[in-house]
Amino acid sequence: MIKSMTGYGKGQASSETVSLTVEIRSVNHRYSDVSVKAPRGLMSLEGDMKKRVTARLARGKIDVFINQEYAAGSSALPAINRPLAAAYVALFEQLRADFAVDSGIPLSLLVGQKDVLVVKENELAPEEVASLVTTAIEEALDALEGMRLKEGEALCLDMEGRLSEVERLLSRIEERAPQVPLEWQGRLKERLSRLQRDFEYDPQRVAQEIALFADRCDISEEIVRFHSHLQQFRSLQSAAEPVGRQMDFLVQELNREVNTMGSKSNDADMTRLVVAIKAELEKIREQVQNVE
Repeated sequence: MIKSMTGYGKGQASSETVSLTVEIRSVNHRYSDVSVKAPRGLMSLEGDMKKRVTARLARGKIDVFINQEYAAGSSALPAINRPLAAAYVALFEQLRADFAVDSGIPLSLLVGQKDVLVVKENELAPEEVASLVTTAIEEALDALEGMRLKEGEALCLDMEGRLSEVERLLSRIEERAPQVPLEWQGRLKERLSRLQRDFEYDPQRVAQEIALFADRCDISEEIVRFHSHLQQFRSLQSAAEPVGRQMDFLVQELNREVNTMGSKSNDADMTRLVVAIKAELEKIREQVQNVE
């Protein structure tokens, strides 16, 4: 079953000290583009996260968001960066000496300097963090793939209805195509019969022209190829692997064949049918852009 590239999934994993939440969003993209936004302490696992995502999702613009929260009583606490605070005090004392400033150093001034007060994150065992991330990200991927499969079913249903309409229109073209050279032959003979009093014409030459016209407007090869492409397209709808690019190529080939039919037809009714088929193919192409 085909899968959409659009979806959302959420996963969670917790220990006694920390809780991790992973959210994954994916939208259409020509290739696979994975970005990870995580707390600084988890960025060492970014490479492994991306590998896990690309192993499950072949295409799409995929954003992975990771939130980390410490359990009550284990939150990180503020601390004084004493070396930095001492350096600021020495600097302020030097400024007071250089510029004859008598006032003391307000505490608010000191603690307001960047990084004098810092919040140190609790140190977690690397294997514990890695295990939590793996559990949460796999749960999020399961949910995301479930949504992508559901969207894929909807896409498949819509495209199948349009393919059936394309086949109905094509059958009308197949019925109409043999009549075109016969009608052209009838009109030509009618014109010649009206002009016969004024000049003589070579019946053999007329037969050659009719044969040439019939050959020029023959679309039997295009119809055969069109049916073949439709059959291939339908077979891809049940494929297990990603088929979006193959579907996109087949839609292009279907358009190529129907365009050739239109250029060969020389018939208003067939031209209208060709335009209707192209309209349905364009709608199918738009849906294919969302297929993984």
